[in-house]
Amino acid sequence: MRKYLLILIIPFLASCESIILDKDLESTDAKTNFEYLWKQCNEKYSYFDVKDIDWDEIKIKYESKITDKTTDEQLFDILGGMLSELKDDHTNLMSNFNVSRFGVQYQAQDNFDWRIIEDNYLPRNYLITGPFQHDFIENNQIGYIRFPSFTGTVDDDQLDFILNRYKNTKGLILDLRENGGGAATDIFNLLARFVEKETTLYYSRIKNGKDHDAFGKAEPAILTPHEGIRYQNKVMVLVDRSTYSAGSFTALATKAIDNMILVGDYTGGGLGMPNGGQLPNGWTYRFSITQALNLNMSPYWEKGVPADINVQMNWDNRNTDEILERAIQEIL
Repeated sequence: MRKYLLILIIPFLASCESIILDKDLESTDAKTNFEYLWKQCNEKYSYFDVKDIDWDEIKIKYESKITDKTTDEQLFDILGGMLSELKDDHTNLMSNFNVSRFGVQYQAQDNFDWRIIEDNYLPRNYLITGPFQHDFIENNQIGYIRFPSFTGTVDDDQLDFILNRYKNTKGLILDLRENGGGAATDIFNLLARFVEKETTLYYSRIKNGKDHDAFGKAEPAILTPHEGIRYQNKVMVLVDRSTYSAGSFTALATKAIDNMILVGDYTGGGLGMPNGGQLPNGWTYRFSITQALNLNMSPYWEKGVPADINVQMNWDNRNTDEILERAIQEIL
């Protein structure tokens, strides 16, 4: 576990620029701030080639909107619009009056409704253990585990309790739909319970030059099995376009774990670790500066980690979760 975290976190932290701007660069001029942000993205953003983005063309498009009379609110809309062209929810502009965002989840249909699961699959007194909501389904043959956010609070006591409770089931369902991410440490605390040997999950590389294809060496993300309770039967992992960041990293990692199968839709991506800085006018920004590569050394799953079994919700039937039903079918 520790070996992996060093690979993931230390290169990222070592690359972070200070959020305090050099006073010599301070300026409220609209074009100065535009040029500064465009240049920072041009030299450091990690997914231009993967997403086939012509950043020079985008500069022309948005720079033409700036005039001598551009207000702060208008400038924010221009800069936020430019960043949204990256189609990346790790990319934001933050001012004292607004925060720009893209919203990758809105690029596909909604595929999750917690109320359907509560009303039709779980008992009223289902268990809540730390960030997990869980209980038996299908006559105690399957354990259903809802994990809505990577809170950074997943610990051994929680996982010991959950896995011991469902140790005699035919399979588990881990529901990561609408999980927008959070603390990377939770990923490895969780996944270490489902491997029996040291496993390379994926690779990561950091942007290290001004050219769009300038990256450092790809480093392996290595997971070590937990020494305590582990689970070896099928684990169906439910994902959708709102499964993002740490959720997408988990989905990516399942491709290297034999007993884990993704069911649902493509994830939303978010496989680049974000870094940020400050504009001359004091606004702050962030965008992705790393790439995660799958075991074939491809960065293209930033567009979404594909499900092994693609299923969509049918919203004409509010009593059934088709994605969950398919996962149940695969286990039984």
